[in-house]
Amino acid sequence: MSSEVDATFWDRASEKYSKSPISDPAGYERTLDATTKLLGPDDAVVELGCGTGGTAIHLAPGVRSCLGTDISPKMIDIADGKKDDKSADTATPLGLKFQVATAELLAADTERFNAVVAFNYLHLVRDIPGTLRSIHTVLAPGGLFISKTPCLRDMRGGLLMFALLPALRAFGQAPYVGIFTVADLERQIAEAGFEITTTEFHDSGGKKSRPFIVAKKLE
Repeated sequence: MSSEVDATFWDRASEKYSKSPISDPAGYERTLDATTKLLGPDDAVVELGCGTGGTAIHLAPGVRSCLGTDISPKMIDIADGKKDDKSADTATPLGLKFQVATAELLAADTERFNAVVAFNYLHLVRDIPGTLRSIHTVLAPGGLFISKTPCLRDMRGGLLMFALLPALRAFGQAPYVGIFTVADLERQIAEAGFEITTTEFHDSGGKKSRPFIVAKKLE
C-alpha cells in the first residue's frame, strides 16, 4: 500500500474525523499549553498531519506564521473552511495557512521553520528515519521538533492491533500504522540529529505510551 492509498483513507474519514470529539480533552489541553510555551511571536511554525486544523488554528495567534499540512486534500479543505469561517469568535491570524504536504515535500523547499509540530503523526508514516531526516532539514539551526506519538507496542492491546492491521488495511478500514515503543521512538529521534530535551506524558489516565517529546536540532 502506498501513501496515495493512505491519503484516500483519510479523505474518506475526513468528515467523520472533523465531527469526532477529542478523546482526552484535558490531556490535549496540557499538550497545547506545553507547546504554546515553547513558541514565540517571531517563530515560523509548521504542523505535520494537521488534520482539520484545530491545533494550527490554536497555535497561530502566538507566532509569526503557522503552516498546517496534511496528506489528505479533504482534511485541508475542511481546515480552510474553519480558517475562513466568518462566524468564528476570533479573527483568523494572517499568518495561518493550510497546504497538502508531507515532511518530505517540505524538505525539498528552501523555507525553514523555527518549530515543527507533529501530533499523532509519526506512527502513520512508512519511513520514520527518512521522515525524521526531512524534519531535521526543514528546521532552522537550533529549531525545535515537538511531537506527541502513540507508541502502540507499549499500549495494552497494541500487539493485538498489530495482528489485526493487515486485514483492516486490506479492506480499506485502516491506514498504515507503525508499531514501536517509546524507547524506539526516542532512539530514532536522537539518531536523526536531535537532542531530546523533554519527554512527558500528558494523558489524563496516567498512561505512558503516548510521549510528548521536545527535541532540538543539532548542527
